[in-house]
Amino acid sequence: MMNQDLSILHLVLNASIVVQAVMLLLMLVSIASWAAIFRKLFSLNRVKAQNEAFEREFWSGSSLNDLFSAASKNAQQCGPMERIFASGMREFQKLRERRVADVGTLMDGARRAMRASFQREMDVVESNLSFLASVGSVSPYVGLFGTVWGIMHAFTGLASLQQVTLSTVAPGIAEALVATAIGLFAAIPAVVAYNRFARDLDRIAIQQETFIEEFSNILQRNVSAQASAPATR
Repeated sequence: MMNQDLSILHLVLNASIVVQAVMLLLMLVSIASWAAIFRKLFSLNRVKAQNEAFEREFWSGSSLNDLFSAASKNAQQCGPMERIFASGMREFQKLRERRVADVGTLMDGARRAMRASFQREMDVVESNLSFLASVGSVSPYVGLFGTVWGIMHAFTGLASLQQVTLSTVAPGIAEALVATAIGLFAAIPAVVAYNRFARDLDRIAIQQETFIEEFSNILQRNVSAQASAPATR
């Protein structure tokens, strides 16, 4: 009988309205958090695969003009690194068409275009990360609020009793502690996922910044050589 009275379902159904509302809120937040985790996991895996595929193609010896043409045609399907490359190449070609001969001006324009594209791409891949951080930091406190409220409610109900035993106190306290447990259930996966994704984003950012510098060096060598043919390596 004691096991049945202290089952999780029984505790949740017999908790106060405020505690039940806190539990429901935390469960909804937990579901939304898991959905965001899976979306971000698939998104980052896709970004890493696209960047690696383009980097292999870029260093395989293909013409820069061919790569730019392919990136322009598939702007929606290509990865962040390819779009960064396309932004820099597009600005570089525009400046060359305007017969800008100064090496510094050409390189500054291409680099600024790539940095702006880099920031846009990072804003996209970092989406929903702040939500996971909020869930990880706030959920335990929300659960603690439900616990404190539940304990207050339990002791208020015991005030009219002349004799209080452990069997009369335990159900009320157990009901309240369930809120903290649900808060931790929502927070722990969010914190673990946030730390994992933050490391992945750092690697992606470093990879893309390195590519910007390498591609800038290639453009600078072509400009310095005053190549009249389309830019090649």
